[in-house]
Amino acid sequence: MNWDDARIFLALTRQPSLRAAARSLGIDQATVGRRLNALEAELGAKLFLRARDGYLLTAAGEAALGAARRMETAALELRSKIEGQDENPTGLVRVTSSDSIAAEYLLPAIARLQQRWPQIRVDLEVSAELLNLGRRQADIALRNVRPDTPDLVVRRVAAWPVGLFASASYLARCGAPAPEDELRGHQLVAYGPYLAQAPAPTAADVPARHARIALAVNSSLLLRKAVAAGIGMGEMPVQMGEREGLVRVWPGRHRARAHEVWLVMHPDLQRTARVRATAQCLAEALAEPPG
Repeated sequence: MNWDDARIFLALTRQPSLRAAARSLGIDQATVGRRLNALEAELGAKLFLRARDGYLLTAAGEAALGAARRMETAALELRSKIEGQDENPTGLVRVTSSDSIAAEYLLPAIARLQQRWPQIRVDLEVSAELLNLGRRQADIALRNVRPDTPDLVVRRVAAWPVGLFASASYLARCGAPAPEDELRGHQLVAYGPYLAQAPAPTAADVPARHARIALAVNSSLLLRKAVAAGIGMGEMPVQMGEREGLVRVWPGRHRARAHEVWLVMHPDLQRTARVRATAQCLAEALAEPPG
C-alpha cells in the first residue's frame, strides 16, 4: 500500500461513501472506486463490505487501518517539518472560526494582512466543528473552548464580558425585565449548544426559568441578528452587542464566565512564515475592539 492508496483507504473509513470520500479528497468518485478496487486486488483481500449505509471495514480492513494511520502520521510529520523551515511569507493558510468572529474581526484583519503580505492566501472556513489540526484540516483555529490536546500550541487571545441584550423595539413592546421575576413574560433567543449543557436557562447569570425560548440557534452571528430583529433577548459579548446597536439589559450584570477565544496551531507550523504572520495578525485583531 502506497501513500496515495492509503489516503483513499482512510478517507473511506471517515466518510463511508464513495461520493463523500471523493469530495474530502478533492477528486472524482470514479477515481476513488477504481483505486480502491486496485488496492484490494493488490492486497488480495476485501477491505470493505459494501453495505446499504456505506462502506464498512472487514477484518482485513481493520488490520490495514493501523498501518494506514501510521503512514498518515509520518506523511503529516514530514510535511509539517518541511513547512516549518519555510521563511517566505507566501502561500496558503487555512483558518477556521465561528461566523461572528470571522465577520467582525477576521475579515478586517485579513484585509490588513493582504496589504502587508499580498502573497499569502487565506482560506477561511466558518464552522462550529472542532477541525483536526493534527490531520491538517486547518492551520489556525479560533475556538471558544480551550482544546485539551497536549501537542498543540494554544493561546488565549480574548476574554470578553457577556451581557444580556435586546432591541429597542422589543423593549418598547415587552418592557424591561426585573431580575427577581426570572424573565417572566419575556422571550429569549438562545444558543442551542449551551441549552443542551445547562440544566436551566440563565441570562447574565440570572435564572430565566419563566422565560419562553422563542428561538434557538447554533450560530452566534444569527443570535445577534435575531435579537436585533426583536425576536427576544439574548446573551452575547458586550462589545458585539453594542456594535450591533442593541440595548444592554441590566448593565451592571454580566455572566461570570467570559467569552474566551483561543488561537490554536500545530507546533511545527508556528515556525512557518506565512502561518506565523497570519496568526499574529489575527491575534492582534482579537485583542482590540473591532473598529
